[in-house]
Amino acid sequence: MGTREKETVACQHCGAEADITLEGFEGVKDVLKRQKRPVCKTCGKGIVPEPRLKETVACQHCGAEADMTVEGFEGVEDVLKRGKKLTCTSCGREMPWTEREDLKAVKVAMEAEKEAYQFYAKSAKQTKNPRGKDMFQQLSEFEMNHYQKLKELSKSLADKGEWILYSGTPLKKKALPLKTEKVKGQEQLTDMDALKMAVKEEKKAETLYRSMADATKDPRGRDMYKRLAEEEALHEKLLNDQYYSLHNTGIWSWGD
Repeated sequence: MGTREKETVACQHCGAEADITLEGFEGVKDVLKRQKRPVCKTCGKGIVPEPRLKETVACQHCGAEADMTVEGFEGVEDVLKRGKKLTCTSCGREMPWTEREDLKAVKVAMEAEKEAYQFYAKSAKQTKNPRGKDMFQQLSEFEMNHYQKLKELSKSLADKGEWILYSGTPLKKKALPLKTEKVKGQEQLTDMDALKMAVKEEKKAETLYRSMADATKDPRGRDMYKRLAEEEALHEKLLNDQYYSLHNTGIWSWGD
């Protein structure tokens, strides 16, 4: 497959093109969150993108088209969560998982990893406990590594149609020379809330990767997703251990 150009939209005011690529930290969703509309990089005026048709894929059984739009309740993410299968909306029969769906699934995972990185980075800043701060910081770096690997995979699939090897990322648990101090009051509740939310998100991430592994036909792809799922499961256990340590003793066990 050839190299894909960045997705752009022309400015109605000056004719220049504004980059609205879905990759990275300045995607369409980020633009919408920040300022509600894309802005021309040349003249600085707001621009209105042309409406786009829903993306569909033809059923090989009956010829009808199944709605595969990313927006709404029947996008790739919803398919992965629901049952790992694409189904024709007309005849109800299962359809094959294609390279296009592989790419969309990677984009879904990239967005989840970016949000996980941001959550852990924020939690690292908010907790006052040195052990908790170190753990959240390491987890944020870990999730950013996942994001970068998925970005590399996305580029390889788009440019060459090839999967990449992923050997895993070790979580380096430091032996911290820190005082074992009890966390009390509101600080304890805030840290526990963060841990509880993190456990929930890691479980969702593990489920997503296992679904992607089941749906992906390529051996390298399946292996990569299985490794990612195992790493998220490891994070879930680690966070659960910290939660119960705080709940039962008021002490972070990270670094022991």
